[in-house]
Amino acid sequence: MPKIFVTRRIPGSAFEKLKEVGEVVISPNDRPITLEELIVGVRDADALLCILTDHIDGKVMDQAPNLKVISNYAVGFDNVDVTAATEHGIVVANTPSDEVSEAVAEFTWTLMLTLSRRVIEGDEFGRKGAYRGWEPDLFLGRNVYGKTLGVIGLGRIGTMVSRRAKGFAMKVLYNKRERDERAEQELGIQFADLDTLLAESDFVTLHVPLTDETRHMIAEPQLSKMKQSAYLVNTARGGIVDEHALVAALKSGKIAGAALDVHENEPEMNPELLLMENVILTPHIASATVEVREKMTEQAVDTIIKTLKGEKPENLVNPEVLPARRPIAP
Repeated sequence: MPKIFVTRRIPGSAFEKLKEVGEVVISPNDRPITLEELIVGVRDADALLCILTDHIDGKVMDQAPNLKVISNYAVGFDNVDVTAATEHGIVVANTPSDEVSEAVAEFTWTLMLTLSRRVIEGDEFGRKGAYRGWEPDLFLGRNVYGKTLGVIGLGRIGTMVSRRAKGFAMKVLYNKRERDERAEQELGIQFADLDTLLAESDFVTLHVPLTDETRHMIAEPQLSKMKQSAYLVNTARGGIVDEHALVAALKSGKIAGAALDVHENEPEMNPELLLMENVILTPHIASATVEVREKMTEQAVDTIIKTLKGEKPENLVNPEVLPARRPIAP
């Protein structure tokens, strides 16, 4: 009977299906797993269900001679060395879906509105008992309606964020590797090079994966091109933003504010950003809805079940592994 190692318990009723195909071993600790615990867990495992805080590299795979599939409970897969997995003959899959994309897009808008209208500051002010009555200039924010939105990365999430901008009569500029004329026609958005997007946008939102190319793509040179009245929102990956440069830009007034759901050194949050009133910091919860977690669990479980049956799973990250993947025992 195949062994399935799960690095942390996940929500969703579909999880129980794993017990029908193998022996399920779940890390007993409700915290990120240590490297030592991970190696012990995968040593004789046929399948691994991991989460985005688990770093699965070639050294881990070397310790798992029976491992056939890594099912990553996340949309991104920068925590898994896909090249090493392919070399080991291990299938890798992730959990993207419209449900995830819609939730992240929704949360991006939540952050934009909350930041521009100073909702967190107003809430804290009221809870402290400082409210003494209406004042003309109390917590003046900025309108979202009619402004310019800059979307960096026009994948599923970036597209859904752009679509929602219609309701606020916003001009939308987008940047990606290749121009998407179909999206332009459908959504009424405009392609712009990165410098133009940064210079003209009132809100800049990030929706690119974390790669060597995108790491610190928003740093001092990019922040210096933004409007002083502009806001930066990041629900993608923390490493895309140079937080040291962001702190300097906020302190000097180069930009008006920032909202980060992801952080450069997760789970740590930048101590200087924590002290700033014009910054919102949330604990990587953009996709955290009941519906999304149920869907992600279904996908992660389905990947393992299909792979252990010798079938091709959906959301396969490394299709090139299929001709040479590790054999499934009869």
